[in-house]
Amino acid sequence: MARTRILGIDPGSRLTGYGIVESDGRRSVHVRNGCIRAGSGPLPERLGIIYREVEAIVADYRPGELAVEAVFVARNAASALKLGHARGAAICAGVHHGLPVSEYSARVVKQALVGSGAADKRQVRHMVARLLSVDDDLQEDAADALAVALCHAHTRSTLGRYHIAGSRR
Repeated sequence: MARTRILGIDPGSRLTGYGIVESDGRRSVHVRNGCIRAGSGPLPERLGIIYREVEAIVADYRPGELAVEAVFVARNAASALKLGHARGAAICAGVHHGLPVSEYSARVVKQALVGSGAADKRQVRHMVARLLSVDDDLQEDAADALAVALCHAHTRSTLGRYHIAGSRR
């Protein structure tokens, strides 16, 4: 399988994590990670910041695919709605550049990286650092975004092998 550059996004209306990996499905290499700080201004302005920053990241690093953490229904409906808006801004920026988008629940990401859908953030950050040979002091949102990218790399690799194996029948 050819190497693919994947942009992972951990959306938030104030702080959106991003992480970029290059992967052939078996081995992934860290390219970049960080956080988009949208601040505490009006929501439309924060969404504009997220959109513009993701668009700039895509233009600068040219990922081939976008993987985003799916929204979970929180106890607070207003928070879940703002999170959904932030996801939408990031997804629109990727789609604007023609990127295919995949979505993964937090539970699926944790299962893929740690082996347990109930893993805590510390365990996820540790596995991301270990798999990508980066410092374990990653910012939480950036580590989560790298985890989403790694989950996608592993998932697309498995599906690709399954498809290839299935086509040989």
